Amino acid sequence: MDLELGARDRIESAIARGLLRLPATIQRLLSGGRAIRIDGQELDAQMQLVCFLLAHSGHRSFETLAPPQARAEVSRTAAAFASAPLPLANVEDRTIPGPAGPIPVRLYQPFEDGAARPLLVYLHGGGWVVCDLDTHDGCCRFLARHAAVNVLSVGYRLAPEHPFPAAVDDCLAAFRWAAQHAADLGSDPSRVAIGGDSAGGNLSAVVARLAAHDEGPRPALQVLIYPVTDLSTKHASYRLFSQGFFLTEKQMDWYRGHYLSDDSAALDPRASPLLASDLRGLAPAYVVTAGFDPLRDEGERYARRLEEAAVPVVLRRHAGLVHGFANVPELGPAPRRAMDEVCAALRDGLAPDRR
Repeated sequence: MDLELGARDRIESAIARGLLRLPATIQRLLSGGRAIRIDGQELDAQMQLVCFLLAHSGHRSFETLAPPQARAEVSRTAAAFASAPLPLANVEDRTIPGPAGPIPVRLYQPFEDGAARPLLVYLHGGGWVVCDLDTHDGCCRFLARHAAVNVLSVGYRLAPEHPFPAAVDDCLAAFRWAAQHAADLGSDPSRVAIGGDSAGGNLSAVVARLAAHDEGPRPALQVLIYPVTDLSTKHASYRLFSQGFFLTEKQMDWYRGHYLSDDSAALDPRASPLLASDLRGLAPAYVVTAGFDPLRDEGERYARRLEEAAVPVVLRRHAGLVHGFANVPELGPAPRRAMDEVCAALRDGLAPDRR
């Protein structure tokens, strides 16, 4: 998907970046004059300003659009907040075999030292409807460079053209292929992780469970960044953060309506991993949530379910952040610290002495 900005978008992006470099006290004044506190949490000043700028940008909220137009709108927003591409030793587009035809993937290799690095199979967010390899290019580059891992980003099929479980089938096939061909990708076959954000976190959790229960390769680690884990019900954080904090309840309803062919599909653990009856034997997990996010509570509930099933799990809530911070690690100190922690978790969880 083409992420090139038009003249208006470039001007708005430059203004936004200038505002985001101002002191926190000025940012608060520009976005309402006082700190926002909900559920014992205070919204980070930069995140508050970002939410304010998005609300007053004049762009239509994508859930009012048809999927093709929504994808274009989301791509423009992603480009507006994107930093300059982080240079890596190799970034290469490929295709791999999939259950319904070739799957586009992008391989990121951070260094040219010839080391067999861990491999992270990354599944992008976007509600199973929007986003692609380009919208998450910055996130994947950041993870590759700062976690010192190779990253294989997967362009799985999107709904509504390809509803549930097409994305699940593609992602499971991509993980299996990556694990079997890790050496060909300059990676260590014993250190292959699965990870993703939002809908990609949902798909990562599902793939980790399915892989644990078949005869194929299993991930060494699962990294779930503000994952969707329950499409069958709305947890309390939906009520607390239904609008005004980047991801909204209406947007989640729009995603769900396009992804699932009927309401009964929400009860399938491949759509709602929180509903799986047995989570024993899964890969160790690093679960990340944002404090001001409708998905916060279901992500944390899934981490507790993993812990109850004796799966090694670390749960980290970034109380002042909103959904989507994984895509903007260079935007400010708070998202940068959060993503630095994700990278540290990858380095630690995929260290050679852990295998």
